Amino acid sequence: MAGDPYKELGVSKGASADEIKKAFRKLAKELHPDKNPGDKVAEERFKRITAAFDLLGDAEKRAKYDRGEIDADGREQFRGFGGGHPGGGGRQGGFGGFGGSGGRGGFEDIDLEELFGAFGGGGRAKSGFGGGFGGKGQDVRATLEVSLEDAIAGTTRRIQFSDGRMLDVAIPKGASEGQVIRLKGQGAPGRGGQAGDALIELKIAPHPVFKRDGADLTMDLPVSVPDAVLGGKIQVPTPEGAVMMTIPKGSNSGKVLRLKGRGAYAGGKRGDLLAKLAVTLPETPDDELIRFATEWRDKRPYKPGR
Repeated sequence: MAGDPYKELGVSKGASADEIKKAFRKLAKELHPDKNPGDKVAEERFKRITAAFDLLGDAEKRAKYDRGEIDADGREQFRGFGGGHPGGGGRQGGFGGFGGSGGRGGFEDIDLEELFGAFGGGGRAKSGFGGGFGGKGQDVRATLEVSLEDAIAGTTRRIQFSDGRMLDVAIPKGASEGQVIRLKGQGAPGRGGQAGDALIELKIAPHPVFKRDGADLTMDLPVSVPDAVLGGKIQVPTPEGAVMMTIPKGSNSGKVLRLKGRGAYAGGKRGDLLAKLAVTLPETPDDELIRFATEWRDKRPYKPGR
């Protein structure tokens, strides 16, 4: 801090613990970075008053500072090998770091949630600053819905956050449901430290043709009566475009044909596309089909499933 902590907080050396606490609260509300975005002067002053309160808000640290045993930054002051310090007494052991033992009245007595919550800092633990001052900013989370085709092939999508920021998110090839993409440094700004990250969770939108079953995709595939009876090649949609599939001779509705490696992704592995055949008649059967079916039923009667 390299300054007089009493002057930083605007209190006298004889100020009580309550007076020091009140002075810090007042200044912190005025200078908090969330209330002064982009103001480097306010940010630097905020750091100094925080350091000052860390020192004076702790009874043991304050006493050591007043005796000249530590400086404004909490470093021990050495005055030779045995000499005393102004104010009486020899050097008192080692400095205990961020809040020593003894009569503490510092940050633990400040309701940080009440003090900073109004500035967008969110709820914070009352027992310390956690990731606040001088630490990494909070991560932000968002959900991004992508099409099945984009999840399989990979693409770039743009997402808008509630604060109006727009970010381009690279969707990797083979992305899966629930996968989280981390964008470094795109989260909430840190208070004197680096910004947090943006965590984008992917949701795959429902598809009008395909249904997901783990890594596999399933679909209903209409097949004409001639193709079902005689067999043949028909066009089948896949997430990456249509391909030709062979329909075996004598195929019935419900038969499942598998296209290897044409499914979705799960656990880094790609599944298959399972096409369930549905033998389909024309919407309006013509006279020839009706005549054929009539003769077939009369000459070769059979009961399905028997």
